[in-house]
Amino acid sequence: MLESAYQARLIRYIKKLFPGCVVLKNDTDYQQGIPDLLILHNGDWAMLEVKVRENAPEQPNQHHWVQLLNDMSYAAFIYPENEEAVLNDLQLLFTPER
Repeated sequence: MLESAYQARLIRYIKKLFPGCVVLKNDTDYQQGIPDLLILHNGDWAMLEVKVRENAPEQPNQHHWVQLLNDMSYAAFIYPENEEAVLNDLQLLFTPER
């Protein structure tokens, strides 16, 4: 599967999982290494770097950005092998406390 196909499927699934969320695709030409997706929901945000498989190569600075942004809110690498765990993390982040 191509990364673009996985990313498109993932965006559709995230929008279904979190109704009303906004998913933005980032321009990697603007800021090298910035994660692929910004997700806004219920006043919170997360960024995801999409990979087609766990051992897919990283671009320079991707690991740096994911760590930095995760310290601010939530950021992670996502690929089919860890998709369920990352989406569970997003559910915890985006679910209002009761």
